[in-house]
Amino acid sequence: MLESFLTRVAIIFSVSTLRYVLIAGVAYLLFYVWKRRDWIGMKIQQKFPERAHIKREVLYSLLTFMVFSVIGGGIYLLKTAGYTKIYSDFTEHSVGYFIFSVLVFIIAHDTYFYWTHRLMHHKKIYKHVHLVHHQSTNPTPWTSFAFHPIEAIVEIGILPMMIFIMPVHPLAIVTWILYMTFMNVLGHLGFEFYPSGFTKGALTKWHNTSTHHNMHHRLVNCNYGLYFNVWDMMMRTNHEKYHENFEAVRENFNSSKVEENSGAGADLQTA
Repeated sequence: MLESFLTRVAIIFSVSTLRYVLIAGVAYLLFYVWKRRDWIGMKIQQKFPERAHIKREVLYSLLTFMVFSVIGGGIYLLKTAGYTKIYSDFTEHSVGYFIFSVLVFIIAHDTYFYWTHRLMHHKKIYKHVHLVHHQSTNPTPWTSFAFHPIEAIVEIGILPMMIFIMPVHPLAIVTWILYMTFMNVLGHLGFEFYPSGFTKGALTKWHNTSTHHNMHHRLVNCNYGLYFNVWDMMMRTNHEKYHENFEAVRENFNSSKVEENSGAGADLQTA
């Protein structure tokens, strides 16, 4: 049993690290290296992080994946022993239920994250645990999983809860994890690419933006949500200048594009 557990931990750690490197790495290369000059207008905070800052984020993220992997190994043993509601036969439930289970995971996680996140900001907890994540005042894609080990346990806590509550296929869990990783990287991207008006649109205002979470890292006591803006709006924890900050970034990008096009036009006339 120990050998099986350790093997599963090693597999989960390897896959988690690879997923992190691919998704966060591609985002970093695209926005911070390849298109850095072209998309500087979308940068929420105009300064760029130092190499030591990124190194710290990556090391803490690897520690987080080790915590995730140990818990994942435990879930594997529980499933093998028949204690969870994880089912392996895809035909045991309909495709409709599969989609439903993924949506429930996402919504449940968003709720779980909001309230545990606010708990992490309690004055007796923050400086000992959550401060590790908030040392990244100017987050990058690598910040996504840079947690204190205790916070890492809290972050993954939704998974062991859900597998005892509802039947779920492993592929549904993988789908949720991919969505969670992508949205986590997006929230810490440091660049805003959603269009002007997004934060006030009837259909789009419910969705979070990179600006929303970037402000949380910079200002701390506001904007606690993960995927959606539902809880922040309900609990009135959005920063009062959230919409203003979002539009300022978009205006900065639009202005930079106008200047770029004007410069190109001038070059053509000169030629």
